Amino acid sequence: MNFVEELRWRGLLHDITPGAEELLLKESVSGYVGFDPTADSLHIGNLVPIMLLVHFQRAGHKPMVLVGGATGMVGDPSGKTAERQLLDLDAINHNLNSQRKQLEQFLDFSDIPNGAVVVNNYDWFKDYSFLDFIREVGKFITVNYMMAKDSVKKRLETGMSFTEFSYQLVQGYDFYHLWKNENCKIQMGGSDQWGNIVTGTELIRKMGSGEAFALTAPLVTKADGSKFGKSEGGNVWLDRSRTSPYKFYQYWINSSDADATKYIRIFTLKTKEEIEAIEAEHALNPGARKLQKEIANDVTLRIHGEEGLQNAIEASEILFGKSTKESLMRLSEDDFTSIFDGIPTKEITKQDIEGLTIEDALVAKGGFLPSLSEARRALKENSIQVNKEKFDGSRALNSTDLILGKYILLQRGKKTYYVLSVKD
Repeated sequence: MNFVEELRWRGLLHDITPGAEELLLKESVSGYVGFDPTADSLHIGNLVPIMLLVHFQRAGHKPMVLVGGATGMVGDPSGKTAERQLLDLDAINHNLNSQRKQLEQFLDFSDIPNGAVVVNNYDWFKDYSFLDFIREVGKFITVNYMMAKDSVKKRLETGMSFTEFSYQLVQGYDFYHLWKNENCKIQMGGSDQWGNIVTGTELIRKMGSGEAFALTAPLVTKADGSKFGKSEGGNVWLDRSRTSPYKFYQYWINSSDADATKYIRIFTLKTKEEIEAIEAEHALNPGARKLQKEIANDVTLRIHGEEGLQNAIEASEILFGKSTKESLMRLSEDDFTSIFDGIPTKEITKQDIEGLTIEDALVAKGGFLPSLSEARRALKENSIQVNKEKFDGSRALNSTDLILGKYILLQRGKKTYYVLSVKD
């Protein structure tokens, strides 16, 4: 497999230093990507550099995951408009361990020749004194060189601390250290990291009289100009406790056709022929959203497993397709509240629920329908459902009708919903 050509047709190649493609075709090499440890979960914005490592390993090369135990204490200014809060060592170590588990879903860390490894730059910085660093490393990179980087120039008006200014030198030394001690010959990342990465190649050239290479992927943007990886609630995380499998699945399902055409190349391992066949089928019936479903299924399965995928599909069917009371009962509370976020909701008490007639649920206690006559008409039309089951009003509601012990889902027709929420 030609690694660079694979990235090229997938739209994953932005910049590459001369000689890198020839080297990667000639021999198996080690290469790394750095990850920011400021959260205990990766998010889908991290999937681009992760996929670089996935393709790198599939091409027979050895991926190295650098977790920034040291650089996380400094803070990367790239793409930032303000300095962020710095974390202590315990918080960083917790985040690193959590991220490592997520990376194992993508990379083979087993004991094979090109098995992935994790390195932590805290290991080589913890005993490196400031005076030694500026004497042995700082003298090789000029202030003019550092000031010319976009990550610095964009912050000149608002100001940048020396801590952040030094970040590119610290990251550059990471590359030098891995080149010298681990025979690492290439660093990869997003296009916003180009300046930091080539600082490393410059240090390798000046400090070690050696040669190393840089490769970056484009920053993914959405067709409408909004930021990729963000939903109304913020980041779309890989951790299900932060973003439920349902919300994760829905992010991909809701992508536009223009974005989906890009995403299927970047975020799945489907071949060019498979992708073109899916696109052809999608073009025949865009309303079926074949392209979006293929991406959502592929990425959700990888992150959340078969059970998480099936739960996400089933949850999606509750609003947008056929479903049953049983599927409603299997929802987690997070999924229930995610699915029915924005649906009109009325709080009632536990005393209210026992012996509650459907007419009162629809009108007096609930306020779903405007009048008793409207409620009776809907019941006569057989258009009322309670918890996804047709309800004719022949019995009263009670606590056994509660979903998750606290909700009743009312529905009129196919698409009009209302939730009764029972408070203690």
